[in-house]
Amino acid sequence: MAPIYLDNNATTRMDPEVLNAMLPYFREQFGNASSAHGFGAEVSGAVKLARRQVQALLGAAFEQEIVFTSGGTESDNAAILSALETQGERDEVMTSAVEHSAVLALLGQLEKSRGIKVHRIGVDALGRLDVDAYRRALGPRTALVSMMWANNETGTIFPVAELAELAREAGALFHTDAVQAVGKLPIELKGTAIDMLSLSGHKLHGPKGVGALYVRKGVAFRPLIRGGQQERGRRGGTENVPGIVGLGKAAELALVGMARVGALRDRLEEGILARVGACRVNGDVENRLPNTSNIAFDYLDGEAILLHLDRAGIAASSGSACTSGSVEPSHVLRAMKVPQMALRGAVRFSLSRETAAAEVDAVLAALPGIFGKLRELSPLWRGRTQGQDLGVHDYV
Repeated sequence: MAPIYLDNNATTRMDPEVLNAMLPYFREQFGNASSAHGFGAEVSGAVKLARRQVQALLGAAFEQEIVFTSGGTESDNAAILSALETQGERDEVMTSAVEHSAVLALLGQLEKSRGIKVHRIGVDALGRLDVDAYRRALGPRTALVSMMWANNETGTIFPVAELAELAREAGALFHTDAVQAVGKLPIELKGTAIDMLSLSGHKLHGPKGVGALYVRKGVAFRPLIRGGQQERGRRGGTENVPGIVGLGKAAELALVGMARVGALRDRLEEGILARVGACRVNGDVENRLPNTSNIAFDYLDGEAILLHLDRAGIAASSGSACTSGSVEPSHVLRAMKVPQMALRGAVRFSLSRETAAAEVDAVLAALPGIFGKLRELSPLWRGRTQGQDLGVHDYV
């Protein structure tokens, strides 16, 4: 079987059209976009076009609201730190318990080093935010709310437009990590109360090492990276022109061909539930990304599952690529109170617009044999079939 890639929430294959758009800016058009001569002017025009392409994908009102960065992590960090610098005496930040580590790690560090108070709002068993707890936590000291648009592990979508309105009423800024949502869901920022939004090129068939931060016009901003006056003084450093051009082209392609993979994802998911059994879907199946399926396999170890899948030429994930190698179970699934033995057997399958129906069918044909072998090797599975009480309970 030819290798099959179902880990697109970790990264996507660069679209050939994106690569073709980038190549001239490594060779013929190599000027510095900030230079005043002809070489620079030609390149500067390409950067402006890319800015408009990203603006169009986000439905932003103004092209100058787009600040190019090195990716989602930098964008998240820049948004959080800027808000704390510009919001006066406000010293509290609100986030969710299931955010990406790009947000949670920084906020944890700020708690220790600066004494910032962080409210981590919980989720229910489907990964849905506790909006009532969110309302209660908002207050006069809230500087920023940072809530992801869609969860990278389960695909569950948060009501960010509603959350942003509530934050505005409390006088707080609102940032959303939309790294997983951009290119998969229609986004129209005009008319919303969203102040800042992060995205990353390699999640939408663009290059790695480039991203953007949307900063709504009128929002005070302090740069994370200081130096020259690039990006209107909001991000110092010579522009990564090939990467920016690639991101712009990827945004253009995503806008024209927004991934419609929901039916294919459902085909994979339903096939797994029927053919493999003893597994459950994690997340809000009624309100999630169209490409993402997170399935917990009872009495099995996720790392063992991934190893056997990889040997069969199937690439999937146990969760965020940024936490690979960790022996700890997913913080997202723990926040959802997934039972321990199911928790350790969770696997994320994430499709893209390049995923073919024949690939899904090939995976479904291979899985019964793979899981049959895994269960033969698992003492927990054997104990289950013998009726032993292993302390694993139904989902709540």
